[in-house]
Amino acid sequence: MSLIRHLPNLLTGLRLAAAPTTAGLLVAGHFNAAFGIFAFAGLSDAADGFLAKRFNLSSRLGRILDPAADKALMLAGFVTLAFLNDVPLWLAAIVVARDVLMMAGLLVAIGVGVPITVTPLSIGKLCTLFQVVYIGLHLAALAFEFPLGILAPADAYAVAAVTLASLFAYGSVWVQAMRAGHKNA
Repeated sequence: MSLIRHLPNLLTGLRLAAAPTTAGLLVAGHFNAAFGIFAFAGLSDAADGFLAKRFNLSSRLGRILDPAADKALMLAGFVTLAFLNDVPLWLAAIVVARDVLMMAGLLVAIGVGVPITVTPLSIGKLCTLFQVVYIGLHLAALAFEFPLGILAPADAYAVAAVTLASLFAYGSVWVQAMRAGHKNA
């Protein structure tokens, strides 16, 4: 039973390792392998979430590592595919900027002693879904050599819109927390 207790974190660790592996495979031109690793990472995300909830195997480490693994995989995908000119640089910049701004906001709140609860918003979950589907679709197009046709660049605009909406929603939560913390000081 002790091995099962650590299985969600092990799967999350493998997903974290999938980020640089996927990037390296893409740069080396091994698109099929990169798509396979990305698909494994997606399945492992579902599996670790199921195991953690179904068998009450959630841990503090898992609550930190799980979103970190998701972010690492998305950032590696967007940055590497932008480097390969498969996704627009402006889209990769929006995705990276969102995550940097959110992390900076969290660090500022912690630094000034404002209690802020980090909970996923519905728009944040939708943003993650759009980004995963976008990267998965672009990896599949590279791996199986099919054109994206009319999907591109509309798919990039959709991802950008949801990513920016997510940034503004989390920014609103941050501003409210900072105001409440300022009033309580």
